Amino acid sequence: MMDAVLQLSSTVGIESACDVLGVARASFYRQRPLLGPALSIPLSVPAVRPTPARALSSDERESVRAVLNSERFQDCAPATIHAALLDEGQYLCSARTMYRVLEEDGATRERRDQLTHPAYHKPELLATAPNQLWSWDITKLRGPAKWTYFYLYVILDVFSRYVVGWMVAPREGAEFAKKLIEETCEKQKIQPHQLGLHADRGSAMRSKPVALLLADLSVTKTHSRPYTSNDNPYSESQFRTMKYRPEFPDRFGCIQDSRAFCQTFFPWYNDQHRHSGIGMMTPAMVHYGLAAAVRENRQRALDVAYADHPERFVRRPPTPPNLPKEVWINKPPTSDGNTH
Repeated sequence: MMDAVLQLSSTVGIESACDVLGVARASFYRQRPLLGPALSIPLSVPAVRPTPARALSSDERESVRAVLNSERFQDCAPATIHAALLDEGQYLCSARTMYRVLEEDGATRERRDQLTHPAYHKPELLATAPNQLWSWDITKLRGPAKWTYFYLYVILDVFSRYVVGWMVAPREGAEFAKKLIEETCEKQKIQPHQLGLHADRGSAMRSKPVALLLADLSVTKTHSRPYTSNDNPYSESQFRTMKYRPEFPDRFGCIQDSRAFCQTFFPWYNDQHRHSGIGMMTPAMVHYGLAAAVRENRQRALDVAYADHPERFVRRPPTPPNLPKEVWINKPPTSDGNTH
């Protein structure tokens, strides 16, 4: 029976053969390997589709292709080309046929000129001491009414996390940024070619007045890649610390309120806040070179504790956290592929 199904299937197909002979297709497929290769169904050869009488001739297709790729129409969609030719009283073929001709050449992708974004360089910045690399950014502080904001400008030293300058302004603008940067460089006694200043790609950061000022001060400027917050992590972290403080309000009643808050917050941040990224020192300790002495005092206190009760320190004598020797923005990978 299975042999009969196999012979008949070469003419009417397996489904029809099984239906006519009353054989379940599942049974046929289970036993088919046992029938041997000699009785297998021959492969069907696809029929050659005849060329329709209404099809374009080869010369006509070449004429259509030449029009589609001409300088006039090379950036136009086939529907546009078809309509433009009709307006001139000319009909070559249908718009669908134009698509088929283009598809033969692999040209059915977007034909118009496309905006190509430049390849932005990943910033790899290193600081080994204070006042080598600063990071600055602007954040919004919500005002008394909906859609009202005050703008907080903050300049942060990347190595010490010390806020070297800040300003609250009624709007975001290049003139405020220029004033803050200039005053902060003067206050910190920045020398030519000493400092690098990193920021994101906001309008104030990329403004011409700021660029000219940095050129006059011989300060190297760098920018984050678009939509990449990790390229400016220290400023983002500082803003998070500020906005998660218990006393940070949901809204400020006026710009004087926001300035009063900052006048309290930034002294606390610089002089009292112990930062995990700098060995639990305050930013002021690291920025002004006091961290080594503070760490020695911590070590002496731990040595006394260890001498009094060594059994309380199971693995080894205690040591305070190490101080950073270098701080990176996007540390390049080592030869083994790691960034540490």
